[in-house]
Amino acid sequence: MISSELLKGSLKTIVLKVLEENGRMYGYEITRKVEEMTAGKIKLTYGALYPVLHKLEDEGVLVTDSENFNNRIRIYYKLTTRGKSVVTEKTGEMSEFIETLRRIIEPNTGLNNA
Repeated sequence: MISSELLKGSLKTIVLKVLEENGRMYGYEITRKVEEMTAGKIKLTYGALYPVLHKLEDEGVLVTDSENFNNRIRIYYKLTTRGKSVVTEKTGEMSEFIETLRRIIEPNTGLNNA
């Protein structure tokens, strides 16, 4: 499993990308999808997920709507138009970061010559 320390800076990008790929989702659904996509290596806790979702909503990147499901209110999250451009920006930053880390972790693979 990936440590929460490593995930901290990536969580926003992970959530945005999952929502971009899957559309409207609720919190539990997001956690399950991330776990499935990473073969269980990334397990999001609600304590980590919901503050990110609320922050993204405050920033105008996500909107919410609710639905009654089995007598419980389920809150769904969906990207706004602005959110779609933020996904592109954040995934670009993440790709550059991963490539830079790879140059440090695997210095003799020829990547440093690029």
